[in-house]
Amino acid sequence: MIRLMTASLLPERARVFVAGHRGLVGSAVARRLAADGHEVLTRSRAELDLRDAGRTAAELAVLRPDAVVLAAAKVGGIMANSTRPVQFLEENLQIQLSVIAGAHAAGVDRLLFLGSSCIYPKHAPQPIGEDALLTGPLEPTNEAYALAKIAGIVQVQSYRRQYGASYISAMPTNLYGPGDNFDLETSHVLPALVRRFHEAVAEGRDEVVLWGSGSPRREFLHVDDLAAACAVLLRSYDADEPVNVGCGSDLTIRELAETVADVTGFTGRIAWDTTRPDGTPRKLLDISRIESLGWKPVIPLRDGIAATYAHWRAGLGR
Repeated sequence: MIRLMTASLLPERARVFVAGHRGLVGSAVARRLAADGHEVLTRSRAELDLRDAGRTAAELAVLRPDAVVLAAAKVGGIMANSTRPVQFLEENLQIQLSVIAGAHAAGVDRLLFLGSSCIYPKHAPQPIGEDALLTGPLEPTNEAYALAKIAGIVQVQSYRRQYGASYISAMPTNLYGPGDNFDLETSHVLPALVRRFHEAVAEGRDEVVLWGSGSPRREFLHVDDLAAACAVLLRSYDADEPVNVGCGSDLTIRELAETVADVTGFTGRIAWDTTRPDGTPRKLLDISRIESLGWKPVIPLRDGIAATYAHWRAGLGR
């Protein structure tokens, strides 16, 4: 049962510890919370290794934040997940166990755990509702990462049930935006496409070869829209069930590639290497639960891609 709160669950000018504040998601959440008047608390990786449960618990005990947002994670695309499943499983489990248990030990009242839409079965009915969790086999290429995120959901639910903790979880769809990872070996599909097409234009190439058939369908959400959703959830949501956060519409990878090509100015041929895996055929989230709290995405995909590309190019100095 969803409990919609009339009074805010997060105090005004709350002190919020954002774990993973330098990543794509964490940096956007930190920006949003600061803009809303909250005090954002952070620690760099050099200052605090979140995989270290003892140090994490001690640091949270000193900070005593009003809330924690767990945005830290080891993330990557199909290639990275397929070739290094041990790291994606173990590092994410370590981070989650450290931060969630440490927050509880420090008496933190509110915690938001950010998972991933890859927790859902590969062939889940579309659009995917939150009740699809654990109803079928996962996508094999990122199964280890997905299982770690599922464990995080269960950990949050367990703290709620055993201790009455006001801890919640949200499952974002595919994200993009400023601060994304553009490394071709480890990035997700959208920033990888941006880099591939940018380099093709810079090198004067007339063809770009992409993995798969281009037929899988995906939705993409700008990370600033996710950050706005996180602010709403921290203020207004308190229930066991995870909450999907997406944009409510999807497109094929082929259509995405054509959009990115247009944004970057690539006018050559796009070829598809069908010997490479496609991944899950479709992944569109049912976002009715988050919409019932009054949130909707506002950044159009093409505009968001163009702004992300401009931000990345500015960082390159060109």
